[in-house]
Amino acid sequence: MAHATIYVGCTVPQLLRGAQSRIFPSHSPLGVLRHSAFCYCTGNGTIKSKRKMDHLERTANNFRQEVITQAKVCGIMNESETVKRLRLAIANKDFTFKAGQWVDFFIPGVSIVGGFSICSSPGLLEREGVLELAVKHTVHPPAHWIHTECTLDSEVALRVGGDFFFDPQPGDSPVNLVLIAGGVGINPLFSILLHIADLHGYQEGKGNRHKLGTAKLYYSAKNTSELLFKKNILGLMKAFPGKITCCFHVTQQRSQICKELQPHITEGRISEKDLEKHVSNDTSWYICGPPPMIESISKLLTNIGVPRNRVFFEKWW
Repeated sequence: MAHATIYVGCTVPQLLRGAQSRIFPSHSPLGVLRHSAFCYCTGNGTIKSKRKMDHLERTANNFRQEVITQAKVCGIMNESETVKRLRLAIANKDFTFKAGQWVDFFIPGVSIVGGFSICSSPGLLEREGVLELAVKHTVHPPAHWIHTECTLDSEVALRVGGDFFFDPQPGDSPVNLVLIAGGVGINPLFSILLHIADLHGYQEGKGNRHKLGTAKLYYSAKNTSELLFKKNILGLMKAFPGKITCCFHVTQQRSQICKELQPHITEGRISEKDLEKHVSNDTSWYICGPPPMIESISKLLTNIGVPRNRVFFEKWW
């Protein structure tokens, strides 16, 4: 059945800030991974440093797979003016993830470990042996490296982690999903949306036993240029009418909205009125965005009577 972090302090930093004084030797990514994972946390998980926590420290108590793998960059594209989308070929055939999870991102010669939510579906990994990340440009070393030094055939190391995911099993009762994203917090929710689309496709084409409800995405950004994956999302709505729907919210739109997007755009923040129509006993709510947004939406959901055990969230920083 679906599983995720429920109203607790679990975070996945999409935009990481921190410092690590030790510079790792410039050897293989896996060597860097093993060394750095040891340096960040004590054996009992207690954080010893008083500095602002980085990704490995913030997620020290989260689930992590034992499987680690090298990966090679096999595609780079600009998803927006500030976000690059990486496609990574995965070397280890035992490497798996659930829709919504993230990866520890280890770069040879870079001392800070990144934490980036996967934005592609598990099905893409199964079919093509690749996964995708969408990373916003910041001064944080892993993100900065992706935007300034990463090239085709660059090698990194990855390890999957995270307790925020949607993984329905055959025989589970159908669940309706409401996915609420802010900014680059769309990444894990887009992975979930793609996974739902894969399951719908399998069900229609191969008699899959999954029982699926509907999925509604509310996605808020400053303007339409910062709405990531919008063309992909429009394509999913067209491919699965009534099963996958989306409402884009823009809060600081200054330019004309293109005709294709206009029917799906609402100006202003996601409101109680938007969400209260989805309240039911068989609806689960997944939220990812900056901490203030998550706190605001969580309070809103409480106000409209959504049980706390039906709300799951992931914070990015």
